[in-house]
Amino acid sequence: MPNIRSAKKRVRQIEKRRLRNKAIRSRTKTEIKKYLAALEEKDLTKAEELLRNAIKYIYKAKSKGVIHYRNASRKVSRLSIKLNKLKAELQANA
Repeated sequence: MPNIRSAKKRVRQIEKRRLRNKAIRSRTKTEIKKYLAALEEKDLTKAEELLRNAIKYIYKAKSKGVIHYRNASRKVSRLSIKLNKLKAELQANA
């Protein structure tokens, strides 16, 4: 444990940030998993809604500095590509 007052304060700040980051990262992953589950079910309307929600949480994590902006863009791009593939597959089968 630190003895210096400023170091004690840093420990408190780091712990608060760690918990906040953990919550944001966890929520983002949960939203992505919900979206991927909807894709597995081939439920297009539900998947589109969940994609918007997942993107919202990804960009929120980016704005808080939890994930890098390029990481956020890459995730959004890959999730969008999955939805487009599902749309193409359903159109081909129709």
